[in-house]
Amino acid sequence: MPPPTIAERLANYTVNLKFEHLDARTVHEVRRRLIDSFACALGAWDAPPVRVARALARRVRSEPGASWLGGETRTSPDLAAFVNGIHFRYLDFNDTYLSLEPAHPSDNFAAVLAAAEASGRGGREVIVAAVIAYEIQCRLCDAASIRARGWDHVTYGAFSTAAASARLFGLNSEQTRQALNLAGTPNVTLRQTRAGELSEWKGCAFANAARNGVFAALLSAEGLTGPAPIFEGELGFFKQVSGPFDLPPFGGEPGSDGFMINRTSIKFWPAEYHSQSAIHAALELRKHVSDPAQVENLDIFSFDAAVDIIGKDPEKWRPKTRETADHSLPYCTAVALVDGDVTLDSFSDSRLHDPALLDLVGKIRIHRDAALTARYPRGIPNRLVAKLRDGRTLTAENEFPRGHDQNPMTDAEVEAKFERMAASRLTTTARQQVLDTCWRLDEVTDVGELLRMFPAARTM
Repeated sequence: MPPPTIAERLANYTVNLKFEHLDARTVHEVRRRLIDSFACALGAWDAPPVRVARALARRVRSEPGASWLGGETRTSPDLAAFVNGIHFRYLDFNDTYLSLEPAHPSDNFAAVLAAAEASGRGGREVIVAAVIAYEIQCRLCDAASIRARGWDHVTYGAFSTAAASARLFGLNSEQTRQALNLAGTPNVTLRQTRAGELSEWKGCAFANAARNGVFAALLSAEGLTGPAPIFEGELGFFKQVSGPFDLPPFGGEPGSDGFMINRTSIKFWPAEYHSQSAIHAALELRKHVSDPAQVENLDIFSFDAAVDIIGKDPEKWRPKTRETADHSLPYCTAVALVDGDVTLDSFSDSRLHDPALLDLVGKIRIHRDAALTARYPRGIPNRLVAKLRDGRTLTAENEFPRGHDQNPMTDAEVEAKFERMAASRLTTTARQQVLDTCWRLDEVTDVGELLRMFPAARTM
């Protein structure tokens, strides 16, 4: 017998993982990531792309169907995944995995919740499906960097969301393999999403992958087949996108090194993850700089991934959109030094056009540092060196900012993040109800119960 293909391995894992295979820490991390995702969603409640997606979802009614957060009725599961995915991702505040290909694996909850509600699944199946999605996306991110070849990281999300959806729809191993084939072939995404001046699509790209992953599973459930072998084929994923790779044992399998969700990091600030340590270092510098105008120049010594993603395009020094600003290493560093924090308001139009802030951004120079690159992806080391007008030179460095898997946020800090984002959207009672339900997720029999706790959303 020939060895199984990558798609066969993914499909077999998806079908065979059981809740009983999960350790207590892994189950708990799913609960924490769901709370964090809802925090991000509430913070993005009235964002323009979210409102556009809601308008589309309102035009489609489906039974069985799935809810979008704040939706008045059910829409098709794939559209529900799209709307909720934008909620989760828009602020660039959801969790992160750092590897050859960085990613935001809690994006997968968009597909997981939609497929779970549409198929009438409860909390235990949601937890298993989320673990599967994290496992597949993170293992693929470990296997090959596709941004180096011009493709966006959400390309891997089509596979992870298709697998998670297939599990929740009750597909067998062969049907799941076909869902992977159907998801992988048409959903290879251009890296232009994250190059130059960033658009509103930046926060929609994985939501679209989730939509397509759910759709692929629905097609397979009806008997449609897809091109195979999707990875190893003559013109397949290896040849066209990633180059060849193999995958180690998945979490819960013999020889595994554990579940990947436990290696992901929660964001403390609403900015691209590679900037988190620079923000931390800037806040340390601020303790010794009474007036940012004293800064004559500021040098950031960083690692290749940070420079390539958020520190090399000229647009990063004069961002015109929120999406460009939260993916700008010089802007995020400067606004932290000036404001003493990075919040949603840090990316408002008034801050993007503030002359004093932009003057400081213009004083920032970014340098690649091979020694710092060698410490990535275990850490995200950024070193700031500020020369002041009074002749002083100040240095601050950080490698493991708060929320990093080597410096994790506590449950109380995750709850506090949720409370900050939810305060203007939910009553105190409703906030506590959402938290209580998430903390007992494995006891929930109807995931729709969670989604119905959110308030009705405004129309366009």
